[in-house]
Amino acid sequence: MPLQIQKSSWSTTELEDLRDLARTFCQKELVPNQERWAAEKKVDRELWTKAGEVGLLALSIPEEYGGGGGTFAHEAVLYEEQARSGDSAWGVTVHNGIVAHYILEYANEEQKKAWLPKFASGEMVGAVAMTEPGTGSDLQNIKTRAVRDGDHYVINGAKTFITNGFHADLVVVAVKTDPEAGAQGVSLIAVETDTPGFSRGRVLDKIGLKGQDTAELNFDDVRVPAANLLGAQEGLGFIQLMQQLPQERLIIAVTAVAGMEAAIDQTIAYTKDRQAFGRPVYNFQNTKFKLAEAATEAAVSRAFLDQCIERHLRKELDVQGAAMAKLWTTERVNKVVDDCLQLFGGYGYMTEYPIARAWADIRISRIFGGTSEIMKEIISRTL
Repeated sequence: MPLQIQKSSWSTTELEDLRDLARTFCQKELVPNQERWAAEKKVDRELWTKAGEVGLLALSIPEEYGGGGGTFAHEAVLYEEQARSGDSAWGVTVHNGIVAHYILEYANEEQKKAWLPKFASGEMVGAVAMTEPGTGSDLQNIKTRAVRDGDHYVINGAKTFITNGFHADLVVVAVKTDPEAGAQGVSLIAVETDTPGFSRGRVLDKIGLKGQDTAELNFDDVRVPAANLLGAQEGLGFIQLMQQLPQERLIIAVTAVAGMEAAIDQTIAYTKDRQAFGRPVYNFQNTKFKLAEAATEAAVSRAFLDQCIERHLRKELDVQGAAMAKLWTTERVNKVVDDCLQLFGGYGYMTEYPIARAWADIRISRIFGGTSEIMKEIISRTL
């Protein structure tokens, strides 16, 4: 009997139909390609257009811009099914849930009409470039510069750890437009990657997320139209980032909880089938107790996540709540998956087993989107 998951309070019949579509797509297009994508360090470019054809891209973007016209709940369903399939290669969370919304919220009308329909079709893949070789969570000290030159900005600098970096056609880049102004000197500029001076560095070799095209990006006198500045004026980038980070952190929480549930399911099935000392591993008290703890962790995390999703759908999820959701769920999933791997014994360390890949994949969840330590700092400021 798999883990019994209470239907989410925000779920509807329409969303469950979407879940069926997403599950079918993930099982058909993602699951069979895991080993090859891990070896190649990227998914197939055609995956994006296939997803666009079945309507899984830009789910929460209004129909007037070619999107699905849905809400964050539609996105959450897709991310849950991707996580449950065991895939960590396809950067759809960044494309759908992050980059498309920077364009929707801050681009001008002409840019929205030019870019968002291509996001929905898969013709254009999105990435966001914040982190630099010398800066992690300290975004106000980024070094990438954008200097105004007539009707253009000239961008110079380097970014690293960029999800979708290899395939990206449009990158939202955090730059300094006023290097003396600290956080008030940060701006966001959209860069089309066929612009002269833009180049991609290596696709990075990571502990986990092996199939994800996490890359280095370089900007060498990249000239982009001044209209590509997101927002009405320079210096709004830090505010824009802060406005969008709660959704990014909620996305991480969604995938963490779904990943936790999937790991528990796999471990229940394995321990009931695996024999040791003449009986199923599940029948040992330690196994039962560990899985009881894990199931409780997942149930509590699911309840809190559902509450946060409801708040986000009402536009009430604040920075503190999103930080709590990310902190709690990512710390829990790391503990649960580690405990589950232990119950697999030596086989849990073999990458042919999904639990081994999940263990390596989820470790980054405590780092990206703001480290657990940064989440604690954010939460503590509101106490």
